Amino acid sequence: MVTKNIGLPVKPPERECEDPNCPFHGHLKVRGIILTGTIYKKRVPKTVIVRREYQHYVRKYKRYERRRSHIPAHLPPCIEANEGDLVKIAECKPISKTVSFVVIEKFGK
Repeated sequence: MVTKNIGLPVKPPERECEDPNCPFHGHLKVRGIILTGTIYKKRVPKTVIVRREYQHYVRKYKRYERRRSHIPAHLPPCIEANEGDLVKIAECKPISKTVSFVVIEKFGK
């Protein structure tokens, strides 16, 4: 099977898969937002929860506060990632009721 170019500067995975919702080996197109976060949970098959931490400025106190959000993302079988790994996710068409992002690259711990 051929790995296709998804139009983003990421290195393609070394493994191949038969998943139709894989941006490299299936028919899923990526578009829009690209985010980086840490895999927080991996309990549902082919789905992970990515935790994204950021800072929000509070004008009243002239300080920053730490915030975080949890984003469900599809994990293709060709990308081997576990809890605690730093990953890059990209927006795609809705795969299910809550999943609208797909993991496109793994950076490591």
